Amino acid sequence: MIRLRKCLGTIVLAALLSAQAWAHHPVQAKFDPTDTRTVTGVVTGVDWANPHAHVFINVEGEIPGKTSNWAVELASPIELEWNGWREESVAPGTRITVQGPLARNGTRQIWGEAISTDGRRLYTVEEGTFESALGLDARTPGATPRWPDGQPRISGYWAVPNRSSLVEDGMEISMDAFGLLENLDDAPRVAPFQPWARDLYLLRQRDSLASDPMFQYCMPPGGPRQFQSPYGIQFAEQRERQRIFVLMAAGNHNWRLIYTDGRDQKGDIDGDDNNPLFYGRAVAHWEGDTLVVDTKGFNETFWFSNGGLPHTSKLHLIERISRLDANTLQYAVTVDDPGAYTRPWTSTAILQWVPTMELPEYFCQDNRP
Repeated sequence: MIRLRKCLGTIVLAALLSAQAWAHHPVQAKFDPTDTRTVTGVVTGVDWANPHAHVFINVEGEIPGKTSNWAVELASPIELEWNGWREESVAPGTRITVQGPLARNGTRQIWGEAISTDGRRLYTVEEGTFESALGLDARTPGATPRWPDGQPRISGYWAVPNRSSLVEDGMEISMDAFGLLENLDDAPRVAPFQPWARDLYLLRQRDSLASDPMFQYCMPPGGPRQFQSPYGIQFAEQRERQRIFVLMAAGNHNWRLIYTDGRDQKGDIDGDDNNPLFYGRAVAHWEGDTLVVDTKGFNETFWFSNGGLPHTSKLHLIERISRLDANTLQYAVTVDDPGAYTRPWTSTAILQWVPTMELPEYFCQDNRP
């Protein structure tokens, strides 16, 4: 573990807005942190749905003699409920005061950076609540669990990755939980970009990832991105069928299949060169204690990593998944995309086993941005 940590680049999760919790997009993609306001109004309704809960309020005085209805956007109901809030926590008719940045498009929407009534703070999301809810501190150390034939078990719920975006191993780069760089000058060191891919990456970064197809259209988080949500993933090994399900607690509770039956890496009825997939076609084999997954056949309509790293239909991934002990999963992916990068490169992350919870239910389309 000491050797592994030394070889990993250090990622500093620097929040760009102090009240920003994990969501399916950075707050600044939709709201302007330089344009803040305080509004007071009466609650008319609550929309308790993913990806963001909303509280609607009537504000008087903005237009003489009229009442204006505002939408107050909050974190995901998943995070709010982990912090003790429920849909019925604030009833219609309650007078609240909201402070936060306004929507960039000029509509009456505001991010609920600080919400209060009668001096009491509402809808607060505390740092570290997710990790506390997962019960990681209560785990006991142990050796890698194995099947009767000695093969490591990877089944289970894995979450809280130590990397939130792909960065080439050995690079020390500061970025936030969405993959937004703290310093845009670091962009060329994230990966060995071709010039066009670097420029597109920088454009997406400068735009605060507002063009993210998962944000705009609820597209699936294919490729390594499925391993980058703090809500995590779950492996379900079907050894008798020689396949592994990967279930995701992000995007739209999506899933992919990894086949271990020795089939060739070629297209099939579910996806081939004429019908590429969001998750590609994955075939795998074991090399000692490491599951080696070969995946091709991706389409280009999704982002394969947080932070807006580009890819093309030539994307080829070699994923190496190793359970280092009872509580630790290593995920190393080699990206080979000659359409976007000058050479293959590798990024490694660590996920934590979650023994006490199931994947949270999260459907992006429940409540569009």
